[in-house]
Amino acid sequence: MTVPMRIAIATFGADEFAVLHATCVASGHVPVVYVYCRSMKPNADVDAQAAASIGRIAEALPLGMDLLLPGSAMGLADALAGYRLDLLVVYGFNWKLPPAVLDTPRFGVLNVHTSLLPKYRGPAPVLWAIRNGDPETGLTIHRMDARFDAGPILAQRGGIPLDEDITPHVLWSRLRPVLVDLLTSALVQVAQEIPGTAQDDADASTAGFIEPEFSVVDWSRPAREVHNQVRMFAFMGRDHAPVARVGDGYLRVFRTRLEPAEGLRVECADAPIWIVDSVPATPR
Repeated sequence: MTVPMRIAIATFGADEFAVLHATCVASGHVPVVYVYCRSMKPNADVDAQAAASIGRIAEALPLGMDLLLPGSAMGLADALAGYRLDLLVVYGFNWKLPPAVLDTPRFGVLNVHTSLLPKYRGPAPVLWAIRNGDPETGLTIHRMDARFDAGPILAQRGGIPLDEDITPHVLWSRLRPVLVDLLTSALVQVAQEIPGTAQDDADASTAGFIEPEFSVVDWSRPAREVHNQVRMFAFMGRDHAPVARVGDGYLRVFRTRLEPAEGLRVECADAPIWIVDSVPATPR
């Protein structure tokens, strides 16, 4: 018989929270508090997107469940200590959690990471997978330790397609059922105090924040690299589209093709590329 665990959930969005919450409940556990990351860094101004989302999150919060909007990592540790937690489940929380938080729950902290760890450790695994032209990604649930995305793995699955014009909505529709299955398995292992499988650091790669200069297209690079650059920013949203110089002007480039298509043909280092969706822009 499953002994219910008292669980805290920390995510970057309401949809992710809803899936984690429902999976924990279906597994016989009791989520008691939701932690929402209101800023990109501790002790920083509230992120505009977070501010716009907080009301929607509060309205969707299950009855009897608390909402924490911590301002600092140590403040989060102090707040969580009062919940007598067995487990903290994290998916996309922006801050690096200090030992004071990691050591608070009786069974530690689980992290959900959108890659096949140890590949793409860091805050932007999907962006780097698209940037590198990977045909698919995966999902990993691991125990969190003091290093970024380096703790022992409890559950993992690959084979999640990254289509030519992949969007967050489409990717989430594919990740969601995988997340339910993997988290269900991971919760059983936590209750049984299974430590997980250590990651091989020799196979690790990093998926850090995208460098600012990457938002400008360099036509001297190979066509496929440029195409994947545009795909990556398209996944982020049209407001993030890179700027490219074409002839005597500049364009914000939304979509490109590697095969002949209706649009502007531009020569790259090794082959042409076709800009099929763009608007005039000013140089960055």
